[in-house]
Amino acid sequence: MLLSSIVALIFSSAVVSVSAQSCMRTYTVESGDVCDGISAAQNVSTYQLAVLNPSINAGCTNLMPGQVLCLGTPGDDCNTTYVVEPNDTCDEVAAAHKIDPSLLYHNNPQLDAKCDNMYIGEVLCVAPTGVAPPLPTGSLPATTIPTTALPAKTDIPWCN
Repeated sequence: MLLSSIVALIFSSAVVSVSAQSCMRTYTVESGDVCDGISAAQNVSTYQLAVLNPSINAGCTNLMPGQVLCLGTPGDDCNTTYVVEPNDTCDEVAAAHKIDPSLLYHNNPQLDAKCDNMYIGEVLCVAPTGVAPPLPTGSLPATTIPTTALPAKTDIPWCN
């Protein structure tokens, strides 16, 4: 039992060490920080921040002052970003940044096929090449959607 605990501790330390060594950009959390605010200020997509920092919970409510977050790794670092505004659509965001919509989806795999889960304040990668970190094994990371998030596109039936 003790041996397996020691092995687990050494293995987890090695994983953290390897991750820290491959991280090219970092950010130290300050009091009052939220994921989308960090993403917007540091030019890192919401998806990339979540993938590179799996300890961040689904609502991004567990950030601690002094915590160091990884923002980018070699070859998979999107620092060309766009903050979603009211009434944005994926097609409009892609066109405005002169990229193919399929590239927008490639770099932001958290977006669903209809793009109806994009929310105001979400930070998207709009790079002209595919630079998003690969999906973690199994599934998408926990999304860091704040509980107060509003959908970017809303259908208002009385305006049709």
